[in-house]
Amino acid sequence: MSGKFRRVAENFWVSPQIAPNELKDAAALGVKLVINNRPDNEEPGQPAGAEIEKAARAAGMDYVSIPVSGPPGEAEIERLADALDGVDGPVLAYCRSGMRSAMLRALLLARDGAPPNAVAEEAAAAGYDLSGLRPRLEALSRRAKN
Repeated sequence: MSGKFRRVAENFWVSPQIAPNELKDAAALGVKLVINNRPDNEEPGQPAGAEIEKAARAAGMDYVSIPVSGPPGEAEIERLADALDGVDGPVLAYCRSGMRSAMLRALLLARDGAPPNAVAEEAAAAGYDLSGLRPRLEALSRRAKN
């Protein structure tokens, strides 16, 4: 089992860059959807998204690419919401370190009205410090409540 998958919530895992041969570990966790938050060619030698997609589908999982360069924007948040809509089971999102995947989930939760403290604590429990994202989490959460 891959030790780099970090459970953020009951049905949401994040990970640094994965290799195609690690998708069997994700399937063993019951993962139904793999979300790639990493642009292709971000770093020499990283597996192409198409390789990960092929391995995910071969292991019986769905796959979606939502590349994020820098802090996630509104379009990426909305694409994550769409990708998660109707998923029946755990999700594994990955990027270079897992941080953009954790950020994107946190922004979606805040946009949907989750308390910023709870969102930040959830990410911190998985090893991701979202303190730099705090003002944006608060603004999104306030907007959801108005």
